[in-house]
Amino acid sequence: MTGTSVLGRAHFLSLPTNPPQSSELNTRFNEQGWLSLLKRCKSMEEFKQVHAQILKLGLFWDSFCGSNLVATCVLSKWGSLEYACSIFRQIEEPGSFEYNTMIRGNVNGMEVEEALMLYVEMLDRGIEPDNFTYPFLLKACSLLGAVKEGMQIHGHVYKAGLEGDVFVQNGLISMYGKCGAIKHACAVFEKMGEKSVASWSAIIGAHASAGMWHECLMLLGDMSSEGCCRAEESTLVSALSACTHLGSPILGRCIHGILLRNISELNVVVKTSLIDMYVKCGCLEKGLCVFQNMAEKNRHSYTVMIAGLAIHGRGREALRVFSEMLEEGLAPDDVVYVGVLSSCSHAGLVDEGLQCFNRMQIEHKIKPTVQHYGCMVDLMGRAGMLREAYDLIKSMPNKPNDVVWRSLLSACKVHINLEIGEVAAKNLFKLNQNNAGDYLVLANMYAGAQKWGDVARIRTEMAEKHLMQTPGYSLVEAKRRVYKFVSQDKSKPQCDSIYDMIHQMEWQLKFEGYKPDISQVLLDVDEKEKKERLKYHSQKLAIAFALIQTSEGSPIRISRNLRMCNDCHTYTKFISMIYEREITVRDRNHFHHFKDGACSCKDYW
Repeated sequence: MTGTSVLGRAHFLSLPTNPPQSSELNTRFNEQGWLSLLKRCKSMEEFKQVHAQILKLGLFWDSFCGSNLVATCVLSKWGSLEYACSIFRQIEEPGSFEYNTMIRGNVNGMEVEEALMLYVEMLDRGIEPDNFTYPFLLKACSLLGAVKEGMQIHGHVYKAGLEGDVFVQNGLISMYGKCGAIKHACAVFEKMGEKSVASWSAIIGAHASAGMWHECLMLLGDMSSEGCCRAEESTLVSALSACTHLGSPILGRCIHGILLRNISELNVVVKTSLIDMYVKCGCLEKGLCVFQNMAEKNRHSYTVMIAGLAIHGRGREALRVFSEMLEEGLAPDDVVYVGVLSSCSHAGLVDEGLQCFNRMQIEHKIKPTVQHYGCMVDLMGRAGMLREAYDLIKSMPNKPNDVVWRSLLSACKVHINLEIGEVAAKNLFKLNQNNAGDYLVLANMYAGAQKWGDVARIRTEMAEKHLMQTPGYSLVEAKRRVYKFVSQDKSKPQCDSIYDMIHQMEWQLKFEGYKPDISQVLLDVDEKEKKERLKYHSQKLAIAFALIQTSEGSPIRISRNLRMCNDCHTYTKFISMIYEREITVRDRNHFHHFKDGACSCKDYW
């Protein structure tokens, strides 16, 4: 649709020679007619033609026309914030409507500082803000992470008597949550009289922003119990994120069901969140099913699916999905290529990874970032190409970060190369002296080489720097609850039953030929003590608990915060065979699917 066709419908393309009188204008075309014409504009070109006619007819000075010109230009998809600003500045006495429109436009256009400046200007001119002003100002503070400014605006809200307005309250909750002031968000929420669905969405989103995933799900339950059964899409996406981080596929499936019952057609964002939840909760096939049934896919959908296949070790499938994305005409970006290279790394596809790395630069003109180099170092390191990985680091045009050196150090530990490992550790300690895990990996390598003096030196350095090992834990889901275990854990009410099961499993394991890998214990103690320490690792306790609490033959899903040790990996393979269970373990880097005594990673992780 062209601008001419729109103006043609206005029946005044032939302008009068003499400026029309006001009464004549009112007769020919009233305000509602102009508003209708503005609404029919489909492009900036059409809008400018309408704007020109309004100026020629002398209607711009009418407050109604000026306001609607600004609003149309700001809020339309084809609009221009810069052009809208030029119109706004020609209005002699803009009111709260015009300022609200410009504040909203600047926030939506990510010109958040300009939005706050407009608010200051508004106050200086004595124009009183209203309940439409504050929600977008609070959103500006959220985007800037400006909690102090947000608190000042909260004070203005209170003085204006708008603290009880539900839209303003929701804006305050969201702002405080995204700025990390969760206590303030909760205080606003608790003071609310009647809480709308949007209010519940705001407080759940606030807890999601703070990474308080358990609380997100508890609030969703509270919301349902108070009769707000029709949650918004944004609320359920936050709940899906909670399930993703907690590794809770059962709750995730429940939320998927709520979405299907309440929303006729799920959009791309929601479906992509579902894929992310399923693949990160160990349900890769369900994630693939959602992906394959999507009528519309965007680049983010492909990125999530490729990354999901990568962490499950399904590298060749990830490459097929990447090829499908290219065939659909979607241009890859640097983020997609991180997933592609990672999939090659996790699956041991060295040649394919090198080809993709070159293709990224030559065909798609994407300059490698530190993340891409990190993937390549990880790829080579996992394959035992330690010298090649080290040479690649030395050839990097940009300075390698701690992630790159950490990948090399981990590879040196796996492939027992203390020489290059010490070089990697030395560079790591220059960049970051406060990561206890790096010191422990080096100490582990020294322990494997029987260099107990160096082990003691590393532990002394850690003590002097007040570095503590991150406590490892395992999460397991049973009977719709998530349980957390730490090493040597005796805090559970079922403690006696769990330890009895551990001893029962121990006899079965010995019969099948399992031998504990005592090299995983870094302490200079006797063999018996090392075996005792290995026996009660958090993952083993979680498996024992799941065997007691779940029905025979049902799958077991475990999430860990740290990388799985070699002994736990071997142990779990045996358990999957002895008890005929499928056991999925998600560690810090990877998914392991254990079945019939084998692991999906093929012992390559």
